[in-house]
Amino acid sequence: MTIRTAHTPLLSALALVMTMGCHQGPSSAATPVESPAAQPAPSRSLPDGVTADMVVAGEHIFNGQSCIKCHGAGARGSQRAPDLTDSTWIHIDGSYSAIVALVTTGFTKSEMRDPKYPFSMNPRGGVNLSNEQIRQVAAYVWSLSHK
Repeated sequence: MTIRTAHTPLLSALALVMTMGCHQGPSSAATPVESPAAQPAPSRSLPDGVTADMVVAGEHIFNGQSCIKCHGAGARGSQRAPDLTDSTWIHIDGSYSAIVALVTTGFTKSEMRDPKYPFSMNPRGGVNLSNEQIRQVAAYVWSLSHK
């Protein structure tokens, strides 16, 4: 079965565009044109003073120091310490500054607020993190719960 269509100027123009593609001459052939859908999504805003590099550095510290031992892989929690990827906070409000303060000071067993987790949190992660490392870990932890 053969389908015949009427040849119109609009169809001719469409055929010409389809054969040419998005290029407008030889000089543009090497430069691909991205559609709006291909553009990266805008990044969520970080707290003042926090950079994406700090978040990445904090992830490395979190996974390479004592943090992962209690909070587990991906900071999803364990029997020792809570999940840090949700919006529930036990000791603080979840703000970046509160995370910095909590990692800096830790908390004692007498300050524990949830009996589900039987361990206290040592100041500076129990490994004497520098102030910069604490800010980086806090940036990473903040990013987990503020998606």
